[in-house]
Amino acid sequence: MKIFEQLNIPQQCRKYGVSIWQCPSFLFLIMGMLIALTAILSYFVGTKFIEEPRIVALIVLIVTAILFILATLIVNSFEKLAQANKMKSEFINIASHHLRAPLSNLIWALEFLMSGRLGRISENQLEYFKILKENSERMQNLLKDLIIVAKIEGGSLSFKEEEFSLEELTREIIQQFESFAKASNCEIEFFTEENLPKIYGDRHQIRQVIENLLDNAIRYTKGKGKVKIKIKRDKKFVYFEVKDNGVGIPKEEQKFIFQKFFRSSNILKYTTQGTGLGLFIAKAIVERSGGKIGFTSQEGRGSTFWFTLPIKK
Repeated sequence: MKIFEQLNIPQQCRKYGVSIWQCPSFLFLIMGMLIALTAILSYFVGTKFIEEPRIVALIVLIVTAILFILATLIVNSFEKLAQANKMKSEFINIASHHLRAPLSNLIWALEFLMSGRLGRISENQLEYFKILKENSERMQNLLKDLIIVAKIEGGSLSFKEEEFSLEELTREIIQQFESFAKASNCEIEFFTEENLPKIYGDRHQIRQVIENLLDNAIRYTKGKGKVKIKIKRDKKFVYFEVKDNGVGIPKEEQKFIFQKFFRSSNILKYTTQGTGLGLFIAKAIVERSGGKIGFTSQEGRGSTFWFTLPIKK
């Protein structure tokens, strides 16, 4: 049974939570085909230049043995990396789930204390409670992101495919962010084409993508800022864009923008909160929905993030 499981390449890839090009079983298969091809070529080349068959056979055996050893070392290295990646994802998933309940209880207890039901609370005490609650909520958001990342890497993130209006969803999110934008001295402008078709995807997951992009645009705009949101039709897709005039992303760091836990160096100069997981999650959701995501940015001038989603036929 174990032999058949090893031969089931898609199952092995899902087991380790890696793409097929990083899967040890697939790499071993490719290496085996290359070794066989090299052995055949070595034989034909050897017979052309060497008359003694035994010497040709010896050369083929030596070349094959060397390639086999190299292939085994490479595959074993990838397997160890895949196992380490799997263990890391499992640890994050287990730790996040176990921490979520006590953290939720802590936030509930703080809210109860702040309500004054157990007695009068002084202004100083209330300020300390607010700090505790704010930091607890930050930890709670981090745990939520870690759980989603673990599901993405494990291939278990569920998607409820449905037809919905991206324009209506965006208007709901803008209304939700109005107070945050006002407090950040930021103005939100919304432009959309008339009679936009509905899109196909998971409404809840796409909401998370838009919330993340809008939150970043407002958060990373310093001073009096402006965030422009645009939606239009692009052939068989609907195109969504968020443009800000914020701090931007350094050119040499832009290639890392969709990696986990990445935050650009110029952002770290500010006291801006963030986990560095939002864009990694957004990319995974958009691509899983059949769309594409990308951005353009210039340090000190702002950033434009965009994504496309398919229109249901």
